[in-house]
Amino acid sequence: MTRAKGGNTNRKRHKKVLQQVKGHRGSRNRRFKVAQESLIHALSYSTIHRKNKKREQRALAIIRINAAARINGITYGQLIHGLKLSDVDLDRKSLSNIAVNDPDAFKEIVDFARSSLV
Repeated sequence: MTRAKGGNTNRKRHKKVLQQVKGHRGSRNRRFKVAQESLIHALSYSTIHRKNKKREQRALAIIRINAAARINGITYGQLIHGLKLSDVDLDRKSLSNIAVNDPDAFKEIVDFARSSLV
């Protein structure tokens, strides 16, 4: 019985994997076995990093809010506590955008939060 080598099927599968690893360094984008390993890891990293991206964005927003709050003479924790007491439902992303783009409006928010603390 003659040996079947796969022909078109294998070529298509290899090309599909090699197409996905374009841009990987070294032999990772040329040799099929190495490329397949690289692709498996890259796909798992992309899943993990999609989750981490949300975490990093929130942390960045908190850092920005804290910096802007301290310029206005209040800490981040006091600001958030004051906003909760005064029933202001601003999420950290929009609060961060206000702090960066409109310092005057942020100062009003800080004053409002400070007034509810006392």
